[in-house]
Amino acid sequence: MSTTRLPGTPRLLRALNDRAALELLLERGPLTRARIGELTGLSKVTASQLVERLEERGLVARVGEQAGGRGPNAQLYAVRPGSAYVVGVDVGPDRVVAACADITGAVVGHVEQSTRDTDDPVGVVHNAVVQAVASAGAELAGVRRIVLGTPGLVDPGTGDITFAFNLPRWHRGLLAALRDDLHTPVVFENDVNLAAVAEAQSGAARGVGDFALIWAGAGVGLAIMLGGRLHHGSHGAAGEIGYLPVPGVPIPRDVSRRAKPAFQQLAAADTVRAVAREHGLDAPSAADAVRAATTAGAPGEAFLDELARRLALGVASTCVVLDPPLVVLAGEIGQAGGAALADRVQHEVAAITLVTPRVVATGLTEEPILQGALRTALDAVRDEVFGSTVG
Repeated sequence: MSTTRLPGTPRLLRALNDRAALELLLERGPLTRARIGELTGLSKVTASQLVERLEERGLVARVGEQAGGRGPNAQLYAVRPGSAYVVGVDVGPDRVVAACADITGAVVGHVEQSTRDTDDPVGVVHNAVVQAVASAGAELAGVRRIVLGTPGLVDPGTGDITFAFNLPRWHRGLLAALRDDLHTPVVFENDVNLAAVAEAQSGAARGVGDFALIWAGAGVGLAIMLGGRLHHGSHGAAGEIGYLPVPGVPIPRDVSRRAKPAFQQLAAADTVRAVAREHGLDAPSAADAVRAATTAGAPGEAFLDELARRLALGVASTCVVLDPPLVVLAGEIGQAGGAALADRVQHEVAAITLVTPRVVATGLTEEPILQGALRTALDAVRDEVFGSTVG
């Protein structure tokens, strides 16, 4: 048997123990040194050394005491919220929403701004980020990562935006410009992909490794989660289901001319609202029409059946290729339709294909794209901060 010792093993073990302790503190809240030792399986001495090390690095702090039996009260420790911050940004054609969270995941700053009076994307993002951080009482220097959710394609190789149908001023080179402006790591991600991240974290897909998310709103989109990881495709175009050729609508042959793609024509919000009017449901928005349909009796039933048939074309096309166990209907239309629409889509998909995925409505009600952006940023920053605790 070889007696060669692996270099750096004690250092690696300390780092692993530190990471395990930090994750426990995030999950369970304030703990004593003794309790940290019990939960990690470390000795009292090792646990005490670990806590001292994390305290010296500014990652944990004393937050109170726990009364015990004889002797002094035990100190309680928690992850220090201000040890790092992240910012998530949801960018749309008319508004930008930004939120700042501390390393515990608590959202401590939030702003929303209109983008109708400017065509400067760097200025738009700069103002939103700075104001979100300021409202959190933090400093921009403490922000370790900014994740922006945008419609369109993100190049997997460069991380830059290559095509955004609704954001004509967003283009290649913008990522570098934002990084130079904010002096902070900035990451772009497709907005529907971020919604799927949020759904997996705390929505209808929690605990599910493989699922598809169909976004039905002003546009239609798809996110694919395989083995708990987003599938982007070689060009970042995995999920651009709006371009799916479907029967019954014209199929544009030159997408660069900004003609509306086929499945988008069939199932996006403007079409859904028009179909609702044909069934006697006139509402200010597609989502309002869908909500009204769920309680409108026969006209509403007929409209929901028609909408389900349209959405099922995209869901079925996805499922016969990927065969996921779960499909989540999200976006303003998916959320408004709830179980009434999801059940119809599930029935229709089973009727026209050999696959029978469970189709459910989104489990999230507020800002799923922003939630996904914050979660993506937090996962990366915790890896950086918690994975480098040993000097």
